Amino acid sequence: MVEIRKNKNDINILDLDRNFSKLDKANMIKLLEEFPQKMRDALRLGEEFSFLTNFLPAPDSTRSFKNIVVLGMGGSAIGGDLLSDYLSNELSIPIVVIRGYDIPKFIDENSLVFAVSYSGNTEETLSALKKCLDAKARVIALTSGGKLAVLARENNFPVIKVPAGIQPRAAISYLFFPVLKALERIGLIKERDGEIEETHKILQELSSEYCAKSPLKNNFAKKVAMGMYQHLPLIYGSEGLLKAVAMRWKTQINENSKWPCFWNVFPELDHNEIVGYEIENSINRQVKIIYLQDKEGLLRVEQRRKITRNIIEDKVAEFIVCPTKSKGKMARMFSLIFLGDLVSYYLAILNQVDPSPVACIEDLKKELAK
Repeated sequence: MVEIRKNKNDINILDLDRNFSKLDKANMIKLLEEFPQKMRDALRLGEEFSFLTNFLPAPDSTRSFKNIVVLGMGGSAIGGDLLSDYLSNELSIPIVVIRGYDIPKFIDENSLVFAVSYSGNTEETLSALKKCLDAKARVIALTSGGKLAVLARENNFPVIKVPAGIQPRAAISYLFFPVLKALERIGLIKERDGEIEETHKILQELSSEYCAKSPLKNNFAKKVAMGMYQHLPLIYGSEGLLKAVAMRWKTQINENSKWPCFWNVFPELDHNEIVGYEIENSINRQVKIIYLQDKEGLLRVEQRRKITRNIIEDKVAEFIVCPTKSKGKMARMFSLIFLGDLVSYYLAILNQVDPSPVACIEDLKKELAK
């Protein structure tokens, strides 16, 4: 059960305004609510981008891709983590996400590399990309332009061009679905039209439930945001499908809500983090645990969650359960991604901040540029 704060002024912020234009200068709420439409557009980009036939190994060749590598930082990298979790039971080769300037030695001519930089100017990604090119890896770029698009033209590798002018963290559709479609077209994964339709359908339904116009009493996203308000949120996911989703919640709360947040996963947290609650203290009393529950997930993980909750629930402020919706893996995963995005937005409104600007990141970039 999600606790709703009784302070009428706090509730009025989410329930009576329902516009938020005074705070939300860039109208991020519109981008978030349009997730289902953006998904369709992103799929189209993945279906339509062109690559030369000699990009792929010849059918009679012994050469094949031995790994898939995603280069990226922040919002541009999360699509790779989600793909890795989503495709873990289908792909026979690993997906590795690299966040940084350097690359591991295993990247070579048998590597398929997706260089993802929404702006096209992410210095870590550009550095890693140049090393991938030196290693003769096969590269596909995903970007709205910038230096990455220039490098693609100079080195003749394919580009998936995504729309500019969106905060990278609000462009998750464009950072996941085109890569998924590219893997289909290359022949590394099967087509999944049924899962895509199911995902689109549940997102349309949730968009109506979680939208700004939907009142608090009917809006689970607003309720979760209210429950987290003025507390320290810890996002707990689980191995497999909801590991990257938990990380996504954490980063969205950091960037949109301008609020500290941390994440972990079952079963790993039962081997260390659970001990952090043994001593009752004022810090733990400020903690709200948000458990992302995969209703179709491993029974043993759910057993661990229940036992862990019994052990620590009286040591923290609250334990909030957010279950997946629908049946298929993709729909379940994106039902919680969408919920987390809206929760982080409403928490920003409660915190009285514009969700779009990231002043600390911009200040850091300016200092680095000196």
